[in-house]
Amino acid sequence: MHARAAAATTTALLGAAVVLPAPLAHAAVSTDQPLVIAHRGASAQAPENTLAAIDRAARLGFTWVENDVQRTKDGKLVVIHDDSLARTTDVEQVFPKRAPWKVKDFTAAEIARLDAGSWFSARYKGARVPTLKQYMNRVSRNHQKLVLEIKNPQLYPGIERETLKTLSNEGWLGPASVRRKLVIQSFSADSVRKVHSLRPDVKTGFLGTPSVAELPAYARFADQINSSHTTISRGYVAAIHAFEGPHGKPLEIFTWTVDTAADTRRVAGLGVNGVITNKPDVVRKALRES
Repeated sequence: MHARAAAATTTALLGAAVVLPAPLAHAAVSTDQPLVIAHRGASAQAPENTLAAIDRAARLGFTWVENDVQRTKDGKLVVIHDDSLARTTDVEQVFPKRAPWKVKDFTAAEIARLDAGSWFSARYKGARVPTLKQYMNRVSRNHQKLVLEIKNPQLYPGIERETLKTLSNEGWLGPASVRRKLVIQSFSADSVRKVHSLRPDVKTGFLGTPSVAELPAYARFADQINSSHTTISRGYVAAIHAFEGPHGKPLEIFTWTVDTAADTRRVAGLGVNGVITNKPDVVRKALRES
């Protein structure tokens, strides 16, 4: 840990304002507005994690989208948030005797039969749960960038390697993509650590709010600490920025899930690097007006 990071740690733990040396303070507090990341696509306007949701984000002018990846019974990667299919598809009607309708208990072909849009709106009837390959093809077509979350990795041993293989096959692990258009994140520190060990060049994020005392350990394998907006403060954000991640740059923070103008202005004032939101148009408007 660098001396400047140690100083930030000490002051943050004591509850005082984190005072950073001038060069680092300049680096951490950018004049750029935070990135706006469309959570599961523009999920307030289209069914989450579908191709329609990322298309909607693209039409609204948003480059960055976020998604969730899980694995089917026959080993295919699909884009869906819950470990159950019940909330966002018609699986209970199509397969009524297969409760609790876990993703891991269905084949990719079975999941492809499900309607993943009608629950949201009749307008989206017939939308499907995309495979990761289908999703990456659409993100590429839209010229978008991706924050990819490995969801429930404890249910899917080896999913990190499989995710990286799919990304590689779809052309997403070349130098330009790795540098500018991809973050892989998870709530599991072990999963993030594994991604980093398999592909040290890939930018990674840990989802959560570790204590400041724990940040040096996370900084060894995570480039970002991505925290709920309800759990962070100016001091905490400054403490994150005071550490260098595995690629020799200050740690970043993307905060979630920010859907109101008031919360947008608050987190932007804290100095966060990115805002993950279901309502990217609301967040963009608030940032432009602030």
